[in-house]
Amino acid sequence: MTTIGVEEGYLLLDPVTGLPVPQADKVRAAAGVGRLVADREVHHELLQAQIEVAAPACDTLEEVAGHLLRLRHAVGVAAEEHGSRLAAGGTSPLRHGRPVAVTDEARYRAMVAQAPQLVAEQLVNGMHVHIAVPDREAGVQALNRIRVWLPTLTAMSANSPLWDGHDTGFASWRTVVFSRWPVSGMPPTFRDADDYDERVQGLMDAGLIADTGQLYWQARLSAGAPAVEVRCMDVQLGVDEAVMLAGSARALVDTALAQSRAGVPAPDRAPELLQATMWHAARHGLGDTLVDPGGALQRAGDVLYEFLRHVGPALDASGDTRQVTSLIHRLLQHGTGADRQRAALAAGGLRAVTDLIGVQSTMP
Repeated sequence: MTTIGVEEGYLLLDPVTGLPVPQADKVRAAAGVGRLVADREVHHELLQAQIEVAAPACDTLEEVAGHLLRLRHAVGVAAEEHGSRLAAGGTSPLRHGRPVAVTDEARYRAMVAQAPQLVAEQLVNGMHVHIAVPDREAGVQALNRIRVWLPTLTAMSANSPLWDGHDTGFASWRTVVFSRWPVSGMPPTFRDADDYDERVQGLMDAGLIADTGQLYWQARLSAGAPAVEVRCMDVQLGVDEAVMLAGSARALVDTALAQSRAGVPAPDRAPELLQATMWHAARHGLGDTLVDPGGALQRAGDVLYEFLRHVGPALDASGDTRQVTSLIHRLLQHGTGADRQRAALAAGGLRAVTDLIGVQSTMP
């Protein structure tokens, strides 16, 4: 069975004002004290009002759920001990008038020098899923085949409609914020692994990126063990939604690997069409239409059913069909995180939004 690892980024908010608070160093240190959390599982992020967790490679979605619950609990308790609240929002609903402190690491200092305003506005949090592949060549062939479905995953995961205290009109404003970096957006197609490596090296030789960590494509090869890293998703309100997306991403990559082995050619789609399709998904989430992989505008629900047909054999093979399918049906009934944030804003204002995105520190 293909292993999957999940990373989630969270905000640290003031529990009263809802503003970001720079407590990441203290929270990270406290999360590892007597809470069964390994140091490698809780990471710094760019800004001191953000923190990231990394669940280890898992065989099953049940394992993914267990690790994410454990990590959310540990970091949530540590945040409360330092007067802040862990929040699972793709963007911070409110921001200070002044920038949040940057984590004091060399690569982050270099990013401030490169793009100070982009760094100041990087209060965004995603969910990254690492899906194991046999080797880098297989990973590149998978990337070429999953590109057309990345906007669908973005729409399913949309959980960042608010910015500076108001509704942006986008379901995933995080997607827009992240698209402004030099190497971002939809990944290009590559002939093979050598082509991938040569083009990445060209970006570094030109001084446009410092390392492969600055490849902000919506999907890329992982830096460590052979894996595809799907990066197009907002962090999720709950663990169930995260599990749904992890299972969906694994099934998508497994389907792409099977197609590559069978000699099925990768879809040939114009880059401008894919980029506009991603923009449309970030704008509307599941609230309107989506552009399907063939380039046709359809109802969002119809595209999701097409997605389930596409990955169905892979879901069957991993034993995930029932769980992922039921969670996608629930998503269509109850809406995305963006839909729920907007409902909370209408019902109770920004305080209700802060309560909604706040991660519970008690275990279920």
